[in-house]
This record gives sequence, C-alpha cells and structure tokens, in this order.
Amino acid sequence: MPRFKLTIEYAGTRYSGWQIQQNAKTVQGELARAIRTATGRQDFELYGSGRTDAGVHALAQVAHLDIATGLPPASLQRHINDELPADINILTVAVVPHRFHARHSAVARRYVYQIARRRTAFAKPFVWWVKDPLDLNGMKVAAASFVGMKDFQSFAAADDDAEDAGRSRLVLVEHLAIEPREGLLLVVILGSHFLWKMVRRIVGVLVAVGRRELTADAARSLLDSRSDLPAKLTAPASGLFLERVFYQGDRLDVPVVTPTPVSTDRTASN
Repeated sequence: MPRFKLTIEYAGTRYSGWQIQQNAKTVQGELARAIRTATGRQDFELYGSGRTDAGVHALAQVAHLDIATGLPPASLQRHINDELPADINILTVAVVPHRFHARHSAVARRYVYQIARRRTAFAKPFVWWVKDPLDLNGMKVAAASFVGMKDFQSFAAADDDAEDAGRSRLVLVEHLAIEPREGLLLVVILGSHFLWKMVRRIVGVLVAVGRRELTADAARSLLDSRSDLPAKLTAPASGLFLERVFYQGDRLDVPVVTPTPVSTDRTASN
C-alpha cells in the first residue's frame, strides 16, 4: 500500500480544528470524507503533522495518507480536491517511503500570527485587530526571553489531550520575531513542537507588553513558575496560521509567507 505526503492549505474559520471529532466539522474529517468519495475506499489511514485549534488556519499543513489506489499523485490530488469545500485545498501530493511520518518525522514547525494595525473589511477572519498603539521595542525585548529551551507550563492549556500527554512542557523555540509588514505585525515563531494554545498565549502576552499593560520583565517571569495570566491573555484563533512544517533536509531559514496582506494604502486612482 503506497504512502502519500499531502500538503494542504485551509481557512479554519468554519472548522472545529484539524482533528476528527464526533458531532463537529473538522478539516481532517472533511478530507477523510473527500478521500472516500474520490477513491471509493473506506480502508485508509490519514495522519496530520499536528492539530490546529478551532478557527486556526494553515498555509502548508502536512499529512500522510496510506491507501490502496492505482491513481498517480496528480490524479489523486485532483480527484480529492474536486470533493473538498472551497476553504480546503490540497497543494501537492507525492509518494513517500513508509518511514516518513507526517508528525513524527517533523523536525520543526513555524507559525505566523497576524496582528492588524488598521480596521479591515475583508481580512477580519484572518487577523486580530489591535486598535491600541503598541510598543514594538518592548514586544521585541519580551519575545527574546522566550527563545531557547524553556519551560512553557504557564502557556499550555490545562485540558491538553493525548497528543501532549506525557510530553514535557519544555519546548525549544528556535526563533521568535515580530515583523512589520503591509499594515500588519507578524509574530513569527519556529520551534521543535508547540503545546496546545501555546502560540496564541505567547502572542497575547506580547500584545499586553505592547500595550504597556505588562513589562518585558514580567513577561519573562511567566517562565519561572506556573501562572494563569497567559490563559487570560490568549489571542484570538483568527490570526494564527500554521505556515510551514519542516522535515530532515529542509532549510529552516526560508522566507516567511505573509498570509493576508492588509495594506495601509487604499487610495484609488482613476
């Protein structure tokens, strides 16, 4: 039975996350339905590189699919896409060795969070509009304290399920940057893995620093002992994108994609 690597983009607004759940519409569930319809097969296995929470998006989620089919990758991609809703799209399909595992073979993941600096009529499902002035330098100082191997117990959801069960709250954050782009602040974070809601809670803490509601030192101290503050500051799901999943041999310094540019220049000329 061949194994296929799927690279998938989706807008998570209408879904209760990636992972299949009973009585809820999920991205994995929609993919599984489309695969059944497109191939006529009921016996297949579909694994993602990791879950995304309700309302979170992906520019390049990775999954592997084990299925008995004679369809070549391009045809399989086309047939599945024909059965998918418009807000889920398979970008690529490739045959991979069975030793490849979408989740366990991943060496790093990169998320991008979009903070809008102006009100927008079109990008609301994909940004967090923060109206207040933000101290960018203070946010950068706070962000630096989260880089490295750190204990993120205060940033993990209390109801972590089996995906994180038994896993240390120690996470290696290799890169955390705040980049102004086209009416946005992008919070870009690269790490070995992430705890459930960890990225959104880091963003919420950084925005609190930017609003001068929290000092950079106070943000750093959240790593020293358990605190409920990050949970109270959790950023909305709308602005978060799983931007890329990295595997052995991938370069980690590839440019970051801006998911939804929000230009500050809307002046029309005739």
